[in-house]
Amino acid sequence: MAITYNVLPEKITEIPTPTHVDNTARVQTVSKIQHGSYYDLIRNFEYETGIPVVTNTSLNVKDQPICLSPVDAISTFYSTGMDGIALGNYLLLKEDA
Repeated sequence: MAITYNVLPEKITEIPTPTHVDNTARVQTVSKIQHGSYYDLIRNFEYETGIPVVTNTSLNVKDQPICLSPVDAISTFYSTGMDGIALGNYLLLKEDA
C-alpha cells in the first residue's frame, strides 16, 4: 500500500474516511476469488449505500496500541465515532448509525 491514487473531486465528500488531506487514497482491491466473504461484504455495503468502498483500518487510536484481539476491536469501536465494524462473520452497528 505504498502507492496513492487521486480521489475524483466529485467523490471526495462521498468517501471522506479513506481520503487524505491531499485528496489521495491508498487503495486495495479485492476479488471474489481472493477473499469471497470480504468481497461480499463490500458488495452488500454498496447495495445498501451506493458506495462500493469500505475502510480497512489497523484500528489504532491516537496514543493507543493497534488492536490485537476482537475484545480490543469492540472496545475501540464503542469508544470512537465509528458507525459499524465487521469482525469475522459478525457486523456490529451502533444504534444511531
